[in-house]
Amino acid sequence: MPTRKAMMHKRLLNAQDYKTLSLSAFGGALEFYDFIIFVFFSKVIGGLFFPADMPVWLSQLQTFGIFAAGYLARPFGGVVMAHFGDLFGRKRMFTFSILLMAVPTLLIGCLPTYAVIGYFAPILLLFLRICQGLAVGGEIPGAWTFVAEHVPKDKVGLACGTLTSGLTLGIFLGSVVSIMMQSHFNATEMNSWAWRIPFIVGGIFGFIAMYLRRWLKETPIFLEMQKREKADISKKLPIWNVLSDHLPQVSLSILLTWVLSAGIMVVIVTAHVYLQGQFGFSEIDVSVSRLLATIGLAIGCVFYGYFADKFSIGKVISAGCLFATLAIGTFFVSLSFGNEILYITYPIAGFSVGIVGAFPYYMVRAFPAKVRYSGVAFSFNISYAITGALTSFLIPILANFFSKYAAGFYVIGVFVCGAVLGWYIIRKEKELSEDI
Repeated sequence: MPTRKAMMHKRLLNAQDYKTLSLSAFGGALEFYDFIIFVFFSKVIGGLFFPADMPVWLSQLQTFGIFAAGYLARPFGGVVMAHFGDLFGRKRMFTFSILLMAVPTLLIGCLPTYAVIGYFAPILLLFLRICQGLAVGGEIPGAWTFVAEHVPKDKVGLACGTLTSGLTLGIFLGSVVSIMMQSHFNATEMNSWAWRIPFIVGGIFGFIAMYLRRWLKETPIFLEMQKREKADISKKLPIWNVLSDHLPQVSLSILLTWVLSAGIMVVIVTAHVYLQGQFGFSEIDVSVSRLLATIGLAIGCVFYGYFADKFSIGKVISAGCLFATLAIGTFFVSLSFGNEILYITYPIAGFSVGIVGAFPYYMVRAFPAKVRYSGVAFSFNISYAITGALTSFLIPILANFFSKYAAGFYVIGVFVCGAVLGWYIIRKEKELSEDI
């Protein structure tokens, strides 16, 4: 006779679960749009916030440097928000991260340019970008933890995959806005005032998402944990617990995040750098094909999240990463054959990168509830800060000065490492936490 607890783990998703998933995913998409929209308009921003006589490549490099600063700020935001999230509740920090993102995004849309205030323009832009990094550092790990602790145990993979899919829809929104801006405004209008629209809209999106999150409830696992032990902020530091007792799990989560960042950054976010610069595709072809690839990515996240619940997570990761190496390799080879095939191979490559939607299943189950938010936030943000920031710098440099296929070689190599990590995780699955 199954126990009541076992029956709860096997139950179907109910209306509250769907509400939690949809509001979390929608809010995450809006917040991630705020963070990523910067890169879609990096060319315009580079021309407006740096001296006009600066070489284009140097202006772009400095713009990507400001973009990378958002990644470098993520560990600080992630660790601090996760600390309070582990002690006082996931929902509070989950909501606060939205506010911390919405305000800087709105302010970026109102910033005076270099022509008006000189070097104060890039300095203010850098400061606001750092604030965005602090916000997203708490948002993504908090979102994974939040949904994983709400749904039945046998739906954690699907929940995390769906949430990750929602985050990638922030890229989708950015692509749609970018295409609309290209269609409706000429270069003069864009440089004069139209570039501000996506940021102002993003700020408004953020406030809408913050309002929607007031309808979410605290996770049952945190409430149960709170009853068992009183958290004392003066004596208890979750991050030290993570580093002292869970270092192997931290290491694996860091390496998985490296694979995730390579897939998202190289195949989706910064693809316009080499697709336009080295392979000569038009801006509109890149935007539309990336839109299709982002849809493929969103579907892939849900697909692999679903199978993470059904099969060994290590086997799912290994198989998914091997397929990704094949699909991404085909995508890069096809770039020499014109526009038509781009619209076929790019969405398939995007779908293959969706294996990253299964990674949070391992991360949230690698740490016990009392330090879960801190463990995921520290691992994910430390890795993304290093690999995401380096990728932002390296892709333009490698593509311009070494080989136009350099980005492809890099991301394929990283996904091969991901397949090896999956094989290693197979041997460690018995150690995963059973409290979700």
